[in-house]
Amino acid sequence: MKKKDLIFALAVIAIFSPFFWSNTTYETYTGFNVQHGMIMAFIKFAILATLGEVIGLRIKTGQYIQKGFGVIPRAIVWGVIGLTIKMAFIIFATGTPEFLAYLGLNDAKTLMQGDLTWNKVLVAFCISAAMNVIYAPVMMTFHKITDTHIVDNNGTLKGFFSPIQFKEIFAKLDWKVQWNFVFKKTIPFFWIPAHTITFLLPPEFRVLFAALLGIMLGVFLAVAAQLGKKQEV
Repeated sequence: MKKKDLIFALAVIAIFSPFFWSNTTYETYTGFNVQHGMIMAFIKFAILATLGEVIGLRIKTGQYIQKGFGVIPRAIVWGVIGLTIKMAFIIFATGTPEFLAYLGLNDAKTLMQGDLTWNKVLVAFCISAAMNVIYAPVMMTFHKITDTHIVDNNGTLKGFFSPIQFKEIFAKLDWKVQWNFVFKKTIPFFWIPAHTITFLLPPEFRVLFAALLGIMLGVFLAVAAQLGKKQEV
């Protein structure tokens, strides 16, 4: 581990440690989280998912910060995505058990409120699968488009708030990597199992756990970028 990695790790620990050793800090967080779930979803993803991208940048380039990377624009995008993820959690956690009940699993809704059983795991898996098949590809593609927009505008806030050229960026996306790695590998082998665990957690902890998983997304994005470069060679 290099000196800058140690400094980075210590800084992260210093920022988040109060939530573990201070009951007052933790209770303040949980209270605000219950009363203002959407605001906290924005904040958690803006911080944690962007942290994941910073780690991904370190993996990709050896640097935590790079000119044109656009940390603040990326945090804004992740905050907005966090709002849609919170919305998706509510929609799929509510709608999927109703659909399972329609198919014949009548106690699907009550299972999610009870103790851990294999049937509860099955329902959580179905919620995760539905969300990741229907919602995740759209979210991931939107993120890739905004990521390209940020890079094309040198990571500046002024450039970020300029109109996004959706049609042009969409046509230029590396769909081989997007499909073969991001969709075909990370969704079934990581995101569906990971979010199965997410939906087994109490509702107030789901978005936080999902935001922590956003750190892994930063790593996946770095790997996807490297795969794209290899295909260009």
